[in-house]
Amino acid sequence: MSEKSVPQEDTEAIEGIVVGVDGSDQGLCALKWAAKEAKRRGSVLNIVTAYTIPVFAASSMDAGYATLDDQLIRNGAEEVVRQARATVTEEGLTVRTYIESGDPSGVLLDLSRQAELIVVGTRGRGGFVGRLLGSVSSALPAHAKCPTVVVPVCVAKRPEDDPEIQDRIVVGVDGSDRARLAVLVAAEMAAARGLSMRIVCALAPVSGALAWMPATVDQEAVTADVRHQMNIGKAWLQSYFPDLKIETDVIEGSPVEVLIRESQTARLLVTGSRGRGGFAGMLLGSTSQGVLHHSKGPVMVVPDGKDPRLETRQQFEDRANGK
Repeated sequence: MSEKSVPQEDTEAIEGIVVGVDGSDQGLCALKWAAKEAKRRGSVLNIVTAYTIPVFAASSMDAGYATLDDQLIRNGAEEVVRQARATVTEEGLTVRTYIESGDPSGVLLDLSRQAELIVVGTRGRGGFVGRLLGSVSSALPAHAKCPTVVVPVCVAKRPEDDPEIQDRIVVGVDGSDRARLAVLVAAEMAAARGLSMRIVCALAPVSGALAWMPATVDQEAVTADVRHQMNIGKAWLQSYFPDLKIETDVIEGSPVEVLIRESQTARLLVTGSRGRGGFAGMLLGSTSQGVLHHSKGPVMVVPDGKDPRLETRQQFEDRANGK
């Protein structure tokens, strides 16, 4: 096995799924999930670790000691990826390993420009120098160029045949184009896996989050309008995925709490990032961050992007409204 740095100028260096590891249990959990997903997709699995020289080493040691310190840390990184690779045993899976010197968040953000998916764990502690997973699981989903999956360590404790886990992917929406893009990505994954799909929108009570609205606007009216829009969205999505089983639901409550509850029984929970301009009461930007830290299952955050299918959504709304 050979470990290598990611060539900075070679834009074709990375393809497939990238998983960040740091030697912690959280990183191991993310690695196992990423390996299964790569096997399912027939994609390359890229195992990446990144490290930085501690500030005290750079500021207080002379050049000779700093070089030694760098080598010791790199030796540790090599051991991390060696153990990670030994853990991945899926037959026929192509595995590549990379070691990078630099900020872990920056390294993975760069790789997200080429990868089809980035996978990390949450709150990495006690692992390799550089605290790869602690801050990365917060910063990466908000800025990555490809979808990011954050896998909590509790997933490793779930049995494969856990009766509480239903064969479905859940998507949180807020009526924005970013949420609709997340719905399309989730639908593609559900269709490929043979899973069903559940689309939910959580609405905080009007008396709270929407207190600025006129008194004539009540909770029932808001909920009815959202249900109408979600039915339109379901018809639009079904036109692209006619064989996919889709259900929709509008739930009163805190979006973070609702989605965390949904994550307990979903194979995967999906949200968009930086949701704006959609239904009042559920903004995916802050919601996705809250869910990431407390989810009971894997969470995918889909970045903003373009998809020609989004342009057809208005046609379904016009038709439903008799235009």
